[in-house]
Amino acid sequence: MLSTLEVTTVVIVGLMVGVEFSVAFVLNRVIDALPEDSAQQAHAHGGRMLGAVMPVWYVGSLVLVAVWAVAGRDGTGLLVTAAALLVLSVIMSLLLLVPINNRNKTWTPENRPADWRQQLDRWARYHYGRLALIAAAFALLAVARG
Repeated sequence: MLSTLEVTTVVIVGLMVGVEFSVAFVLNRVIDALPEDSAQQAHAHGGRMLGAVMPVWYVGSLVLVAVWAVAGRDGTGLLVTAAALLVLSVIMSLLLLVPINNRNKTWTPENRPADWRQQLDRWARYHYGRLALIAAAFALLAVARG
């Protein structure tokens, strides 16, 4: 049973890292290459769609790591560190990324602010930091599973 929990946790966190990696290095670049109105609308749609899914994924991942740490006997230090990194990523999301995303997902070409691109660039910079945290957590989980 513990083995199933470990594998499930590593896979779910790994998929989350993959999605966030693709947002950072693929999707945002594709969207930014679109004409201005289309790019802004695509960012808003992505913000609505992923903004609904990712909170559940982040918190669910953290819960899985916590359950693994409580149920497991080996690698607890790695698991606690991974959990701390995931907690930090959630805090970072709530304080830095979510406020920008909440504004972004309501913008249209008619009501977007003049600095909309700068705000999305700031979101992207914060996203790189969050991605580094969850990727490090994933690596620790993979080693703990080892």
